[in-house]
Amino acid sequence: MSESLRTAENATGQDRPDLQKAVEDFVDAGFAGVQMRVHDERGAWAGTAGVRKLGEAAAPPPDGRFWIGSTTKTFVATLVLQLVADRAIGLDDPVADHLPELGLDGRITVRMLLRHTSGLASYTGDLDPDGTFVPGIPAAGKPWVDDRFHSYRPEELVRFALAKPARFEPGADQSYSNTNYTLAVLLIEKAAGRSYAEQMRLRILQPLGLRDTAVPGDSPELPAPHAHGYYRYQDGDQWKVVDVTRQNLTLLTGAGDMISTTRDLHTFFSSLLGGALLPAPLLAEMRTPHGMLGYGLGLFVQDLGPDGGTVVHHNGGAPGGYGALMIASPDGSRTLTAGLTTGDADVDPARAFPEALDRLIRAVFGNGRTTG
Repeated sequence: MSESLRTAENATGQDRPDLQKAVEDFVDAGFAGVQMRVHDERGAWAGTAGVRKLGEAAAPPPDGRFWIGSTTKTFVATLVLQLVADRAIGLDDPVADHLPELGLDGRITVRMLLRHTSGLASYTGDLDPDGTFVPGIPAAGKPWVDDRFHSYRPEELVRFALAKPARFEPGADQSYSNTNYTLAVLLIEKAAGRSYAEQMRLRILQPLGLRDTAVPGDSPELPAPHAHGYYRYQDGDQWKVVDVTRQNLTLLTGAGDMISTTRDLHTFFSSLLGGALLPAPLLAEMRTPHGMLGYGLGLFVQDLGPDGGTVVHHNGGAPGGYGALMIASPDGSRTLTAGLTTGDADVDPARAFPEALDRLIRAVFGNGRTTG
């Protein structure tokens, strides 16, 4: 790879060719650009690969902002658990007691929202047990491209989902659903008497000094510096590529709408896992895996096997153009955060992504290291 297409910032003065190679693997897998940050026992390292914008040689900015997609869910779960710590709500309260106007099943609890066991359909669509996709509000393809600046209200998203049959009885199974976390936003606003964005700012962003992280509301702007994200889609019999750096993510309110940087994600995740944001009992519940997803309260918990121990994570992807990685040892002493952009390659990054991600995780957390 040309030197003009990659950069590395090493705060410890130590070369990390394994990490740089792992970053470049993502570009080789079809991503346009990657920015990554690692904090471990060797110090801090940040590097990039690929390009900031198609047709240009400049690399992505190491501290560029990006849409973090479902990584938002860990921030939202933390807000809910802070309200639980404040006794404003109970983790096993029926959500309907707080939001009676929605007509929710009275058996659905706050805990069920946070670990995806409510049974509620996802307003962006679901996979049936046989693998058939049941569509919801368009979050992919030409319909999403044409409608990507539309503003949605969270109540509108939730009511769309509630009009669909429940996937299972509350608490009986587990199914990842964006509806759970948009409902969590409505719960936060009802319990706190303030907007979701204001609660995020007052309780998490300001105390941690996360100046480059935001809940953008219905603004489609991604503040500079940033890399551009692109979306490849089929329009009739033609394939097209469009720059989707600007997009309105009220479509994923609370479930995938935030903006951040690799540095801010590191600060947030290491602070959260280190005990700075939640009492120890609630943090322990957050990190306790449940069900077939291995999902705690806003976090996935993954066993890497005998050579890697355990990691906790919540990665994410905006509907088009952007992805995020937020992975750590359970105590937050080792973190990996990254922003990824897709380009115009005739490759489905989602297919190449798992292998590149596995190599990356093992480069940072493997080799017999303990992870907390």
